[in-house]
Amino acid sequence: MIEHFGFDATSKVVEIASNDGYLLQYFQEKGIPVLGIEPTANTAQVAMDKGIETVIDFFGVKLATELKSRKIGADLLLGNNVLAHVPDIVDFVAGMKILLNPTGIITMEFPHLMQLVDNNQFDTVYHEHYSYLSCYTVQQIFAAQGLELFDVDEIPTHGGSLRIYAKHKADNTRSISERLETVLAKERSKGMQTLEYYDGFQQKALQVKLDLTTFLIEQKRNNKRVAAYGAAAKGNTLLNYCGIKNDLIEFVVDANPHKQNKWLPASHIPVLSEVRLKETKPEYVIILPWNLKEEIIDQLSYIRDWQGKFVIPIPTFQIV
Repeated sequence: MIEHFGFDATSKVVEIASNDGYLLQYFQEKGIPVLGIEPTANTAQVAMDKGIETVIDFFGVKLATELKSRKIGADLLLGNNVLAHVPDIVDFVAGMKILLNPTGIITMEFPHLMQLVDNNQFDTVYHEHYSYLSCYTVQQIFAAQGLELFDVDEIPTHGGSLRIYAKHKADNTRSISERLETVLAKERSKGMQTLEYYDGFQQKALQVKLDLTTFLIEQKRNNKRVAAYGAAAKGNTLLNYCGIKNDLIEFVVDANPHKQNKWLPASHIPVLSEVRLKETKPEYVIILPWNLKEEIIDQLSYIRDWQGKFVIPIPTFQIV
């Protein structure tokens, strides 16, 4: 962003859902003034302990108006994986319109609905996500608030995301990128603005359920051990949709110590440290956060020492 748009010590970078200040710290290191907005007090405190100014509140028109009255405006207003998480997306975008300086830039990242449908990512449909967004839909929501998309990047995060760039409609300092029309054309060609595009989505999810449960029952009958990796939200959605309990998957390992020695909700599968894999040597390890499968396969490559195999349930069931 700094190289592309030339932000410097006279600019102001504001991040919505700034978490523990992880991203803002790098702007601050470059001498660019920053402000974080984070509703979770204990997480915001971590950022403040790093010297990153943080407002503990939810973002919308009310907070944006309050900040503007204090002469705070954003030259770069960014938010990663927050646009799909807000209950009132119109109020959220209207707030961005208020806080953005006249020639400022908004950049937002969110999972791309096209990837969700094309790659059967039904397990990302869970409580944190209020919206499932296409580039076209976001363009319409922003336009309704007097904001205009001028560029977009397709990025691999979360199984395929978009990073959109927006500005005030009245700001003529930036031209519209060809990349934006390319992505919009791709969505149109797939028929994303028609109901037909979404037909068959339920059936594809059901196929994964049938394949995974059949596989697990078969392994149980053959006295094979099956574990899982990654106590992720998407994993819970998958397991609970499939009705899988701790009688079919013995345990799940996770690197996060805060998740260890607890249980996955509803399935009641215990969450343990990776040591347990080496101790029990299961024949199969199911990778629940499939979006990180390459690095997980690399990290757990030692299971091949006992002829262990990986199972990737989505987009279609496969054994690696």
